Amino acid sequence: MSAPRADAVAAEVAERGLDALLVAHDVNLRWLTGFTGSNGLAVIGADARVFLTDFRYVEQAADQVDPSFERRRGERDLLEDGRAALPERRPLKLGFDDAHTSVRTHGRLRELLGEDIELVAAAGVIEDLRAVKDADEIALVRTAARIADEALREILDAGLAGRTERAVARALEDAMRDRGAEPSFPTIVAAGAHGALPHAEPRDVEIPAGALVVIDFGAHYQGYCSDCTRTVATGDLDGDARDVYDVVLQAQRAALHAVQPGPEGKEVDAVARDLIAAAGHGDEFGHGLGHGVGLEVHEAPTLSKRGDKHLAAGNVVTVEPGIYAPGRFGVRIEDLVVVTDDGPDVLSSFTKELTDVG
Repeated sequence: MSAPRADAVAAEVAERGLDALLVAHDVNLRWLTGFTGSNGLAVIGADARVFLTDFRYVEQAADQVDPSFERRRGERDLLEDGRAALPERRPLKLGFDDAHTSVRTHGRLRELLGEDIELVAAAGVIEDLRAVKDADEIALVRTAARIADEALREILDAGLAGRTERAVARALEDAMRDRGAEPSFPTIVAAGAHGALPHAEPRDVEIPAGALVVIDFGAHYQGYCSDCTRTVATGDLDGDARDVYDVVLQAQRAALHAVQPGPEGKEVDAVARDLIAAAGHGDEFGHGLGHGVGLEVHEAPTLSKRGDKHLAAGNVVTVEPGIYAPGRFGVRIEDLVVVTDDGPDVLSSFTKELTDVG
């Protein structure tokens, strides 16, 4: 599984003019090598492909780490051991992940490596490659999405009115666990005016009848995440709540149609944002349209006003416009989507028509 990934990383390292790359961030290390433990380090380049861990994980590494890597046992402080795994040429340009390296760790690296090794900031080498999923990764995300959908159906079949937000969130998470997954992030259940908070935390407050309820949830299955939001009703709605829901649904469907290889993230974001603004709710849609999902629930690419990466086949992204009316209600509709040459492959299967769940 990981050898083609390692080849791709080595090629990118060379393209950046580096002799080797130091990989320690746990998610990137898992993607690159297959290792799921909590203490590992890899050195990869044209002349190096070494994985280090301490005695606690030697057997686990033997089972998990791609055999194209030379596996070595180090001490718990792997930075010092990592120097011996570097290519011998000097001077040497060593890339490091400046996005996940603390100032203290950088200083220690500088001290350990000496003057003949140049540390070069190289964040994004692996993240950019991770953004395009292979078939095995997409299959795992698809399974996570299916588990999440099944769990939501189970919970909504029991109704929401009269149950507390916290109880519903806990039941939804337990339903995912019953199906062999864990929540990929803390579940959001927010009713009525509480739904106007995009990142609301569930409360010990009963969900009333006649309200909109925002449910944002996801499953974490064999390392991969899903992410989905549905907004449902608990009876007849007052005022313009249904009209606002229809605006969000129209914007979400239009943006889904734009999810294809080629456009930048900001272009897809603008499709939904312009529709919501034209309906008079531009100030009530303050977050980005979506984000990548994979080993992490938020990763590249970004669909937002600042999203300057072009979508590519194999990206897995969310499409989640929302309108948040302070003191009244919120509406968010989110699908998880695979970008393909044949159009969007939507992994979220629960209906998006406004559903009265009672």
